Amino acid sequence: MERMKLQNGSDIRGVALSTAEFTAELTEDAVREIASGLRTWLLQHYAAPLKVAVGRDSRLSGEALQQALMTQLQAEGVTVIDCGLATTPALFMSTQFADFDCDAGVMLTASHLPYYFNGIKIFSKAGGAEKEDITFILSHPEAHLADQPGTYQQRDLLTPYAEDMVVKIRRGMQTEEEQPLAGMKIIVDAGNGAGGFFADKVLRPLGADTNGSQFLEPDGHFPNHIPNPDNKEAMASITEAVLREQADLGIIFDTDVDRSAVVTKSGQPLNRNNMIAVLSKIILSEHPETSIVTNSPTSNHLKTFIESLGGHQVRYISGYRNVINKAIALNEAGIDAQLAIETSGHAAFKENYFLDDGAYVIAKILMLLPALRRQNISLEDLIATLKQPAETQELRFKIHASDYRSTGEQVIASLAQELPAGWQIDHENEEGVRIQFSAPYGEGWFLLRLSLHEPLLVLQIENDEAGHLPAIVSKISDFLLPFEAIDQSAIKQFFKK
Repeated sequence: MERMKLQNGSDIRGVALSTAEFTAELTEDAVREIASGLRTWLLQHYAAPLKVAVGRDSRLSGEALQQALMTQLQAEGVTVIDCGLATTPALFMSTQFADFDCDAGVMLTASHLPYYFNGIKIFSKAGGAEKEDITFILSHPEAHLADQPGTYQQRDLLTPYAEDMVVKIRRGMQTEEEQPLAGMKIIVDAGNGAGGFFADKVLRPLGADTNGSQFLEPDGHFPNHIPNPDNKEAMASITEAVLREQADLGIIFDTDVDRSAVVTKSGQPLNRNNMIAVLSKIILSEHPETSIVTNSPTSNHLKTFIESLGGHQVRYISGYRNVINKAIALNEAGIDAQLAIETSGHAAFKENYFLDDGAYVIAKILMLLPALRRQNISLEDLIATLKQPAETQELRFKIHASDYRSTGEQVIASLAQELPAGWQIDHENEEGVRIQFSAPYGEGWFLLRLSLHEPLLVLQIENDEAGHLPAIVSKISDFLLPFEAIDQSAIKQFFKK
């Protein structure tokens, strides 16, 4: 079925605006069929009449697709709440806030992908839709028109979501002070996505000076930088702004605010391993000996850091739903796991419904600031013992094969069988092959794995000794040569630099 191509794990994504290179596939017709599948899926869990909240990020295709989705839901008897511009975590909270009490929240977003993409994320009261739920929804496009159409109303969801966040931050600070962030300058970079509300509706009520915040206005062209905390240009932009404005903290969100990162007063980015370390320090102070579930491409030094705090790191398969579900499974098995987090910035706390919420990540950091200020301690001080690698490198290899997964698995298996001196398999790994290396290649590790959703092999390298990357990349290139389907352009580009 053509619509099944829109499945992206536990989300729906596709080209929504035709370009010279791509033809739109996530069209209004497709969205109407998805609405029908959504209603059928919900009726397996909840009784009619259903109530669904729908929101969108700033993408150019958002309004039209949102309208198509809502119109179809209404035609099938579903009560619709139009939340307009919203965030992915807020849409989940529409199922939890008593004043909304929705059976589902639906967010139109494609995260940080280019402007011509869009997508759909779906939540029920029980949490985010799983991969099998999306498969069901896409495979049940049949409409069931109701004798009585559902009602329609417009509601502001971001304001109650922000108000709830402010209450939680004050509670986490253990203060009744109205403006506990008074005297602090904290700036926001929303990347022209949906996160601009955080400056006006969260930080300012808490007393922070947000002057100097940038790209708060929604603009689906994303004219300033990719709205992605895992992007070097985006992080360079917020870093420059923090230093220019002499801010105490910089905050950056992705388009739909389910990911975030921060930059400290000194211009130190806290993302990827550093962000995991900061949040691990926070959560282990609250829940000693808990387990932290991460995706697989995390630093060896992060594991050492977490264990030094009395915690346990569980490396698992990449994909935010995968790490969240692993944490949930550990808890169900009687093993306390309070945090699930990916290096990309997706982070979910047990105390917050295991919802990947970039705003809540920032809330946990804000809760620390008054106490750190009183003690004259910086955020960097919290992770001063986290060792940093001397060199890092990521390379992506396209796989030109119809059965790209099989080809990629063959490459990985071959690499694992033919290790040169100084390379050793790290068996504490759930995807691809992770290699620990030592002299003559330096001291560190690399991971070669299949991309979750694209025909790519992803190589990530960390080395504690500088100058050895060319030798490692050259040796990996030798392994790849017999596989004609593997595009080695990335290696050629690496050696050109």
